[in-house]
Amino acid sequence: MKKIFPTFLVLTVSFISAQENQQLNSYQQQFQNLANLDSGLTIGGYGEVTYNDYDSGPSELDVQRLVMLFAYKFDDRVSFITEVEYEHVKEVYIEQAWLNYALNDNTNLRAGLLLVPMGIVNEYHEPTTFNGVERPTLDNKIVPTTWREIGIGIAGRLDNFNMRYQAYIMNGPVSFNGAHKLKGTNGLRSGRQKGAESVGSDANLSTRLDFYGILGLRLGLSYYTGKTQTIDTSSTGSQVGLNMFGFDARYVKNNFSARYQYINANLSDTNQYNRASGKDLGSQMGGYYIEAAYNVLPIEAKQRLDLFLRYEDLNQHKAVDGIEKNLAFHRKEWTIGASYHLSKGSVFKMDYQSKGTAVNNSDAKGQFNMGVGIFF
Repeated sequence: MKKIFPTFLVLTVSFISAQENQQLNSYQQQFQNLANLDSGLTIGGYGEVTYNDYDSGPSELDVQRLVMLFAYKFDDRVSFITEVEYEHVKEVYIEQAWLNYALNDNTNLRAGLLLVPMGIVNEYHEPTTFNGVERPTLDNKIVPTTWREIGIGIAGRLDNFNMRYQAYIMNGPVSFNGAHKLKGTNGLRSGRQKGAESVGSDANLSTRLDFYGILGLRLGLSYYTGKTQTIDTSSTGSQVGLNMFGFDARYVKNNFSARYQYINANLSDTNQYNRASGKDLGSQMGGYYIEAAYNVLPIEAKQRLDLFLRYEDLNQHKAVDGIEKNLAFHRKEWTIGASYHLSKGSVFKMDYQSKGTAVNNSDAKGQFNMGVGIFF
């Protein structure tokens, strides 16, 4: 039995260590820290302080988030992971809180407040793991990061296929809890329940496969299906069906890195929902981004300076049912900037964003950003 937990730890992180410079996310880091303990507690954290200077209007300075990570190892099979998050100084949330039980060397049972494994940033959102002061807009407007729900499921590896898998039964975003929560401008974001007295009218399925059999390349497939949650299942227009698919790729070769992400979400019964609520929720939303970066410092240096360029195209009204498309929901954005990694767990970021829409004759709006981030 004593070999099971260390073996699980190796399986958890080896798909990253086999890649050049791929970084662990918060819970993977905590599992790695637990490897040196027979039992006991480890503590970590991440945070970011940001500055946004808009073309028009006042600038904004914010302690955007500070997260404390706690992991406890009970024995060789059982561990617990949680994150306590402070947003904008005054808001407090639990971002993760789940129990892990190693069934065998390759299969783990998880239950509690879990991250939905959709796309890259919802699981890898620590500031040292992505370029840009702000997360990609696709991972805000379409994938409502940080998206977490209460559920149970399995996670592990398929060694013969160089794959990692996750599959969870979870509750979903709430669409009606006395008020209609969803609308076109931010999609599912206002429906996130975050584990706080969550409505649970329907069980949803969330799955992900990661392939890492080619050195430097990691591919991911994500799928989420089910219904939004409602306190009144008998009421027409209180919930919508949801099917979301994602594909992503990350590549690292020496000083060069690149990533791509595509997300598509189909929502059913939006016509009835919009009639009942007076909202403008789209029946299809999605988009993609592509990013390339180059480290201009020597590869053997302890520091890293990544210059990057990212393009995003996303649309919250990719398709509609019974309402007119809002062209302002079709966004096209460029981000160019630098991420200066002062050490393994600290980064200074600076970038400029040009944000446009598909509205005729609309001018792109500019935004200059700076920030610092840490992760340990």
